[in-house]
Amino acid sequence: MRDAWMLGAALLAALAGMGWLALAMDVHWEQAGGAAMQAPARRLRVLGTLALAASLWLCLAVDHASMAALVWVMALAAAALAVAMALSWRPHWLRLLVPGAARA
Repeated sequence: MRDAWMLGAALLAALAGMGWLALAMDVHWEQAGGAAMQAPARRLRVLGTLALAASLWLCLAVDHASMAALVWVMALAAAALAVAMALSWRPHWLRLLVPGAARA
């Protein structure tokens, strides 16, 4: 059961990491509704990188290296697809990843 929770956390970390990396780009930042303020691009890139590294670490904690690498790449692909779909359908959902940018 612990392994399932860790893999779920790895998937959430990959999703957050991909979202932060997408929001670090000016075009996606404006799509998400942050046009009123400048994107904290450097901070978002660092957060995205750390989240993806945490996702890899969680995958490695659950399985041996060859299976963990496969699971991590699949998690990255799923997260990238989810972020791409959110950007094309409901980009304002990504504002949840940047609490200071969320508007009512």
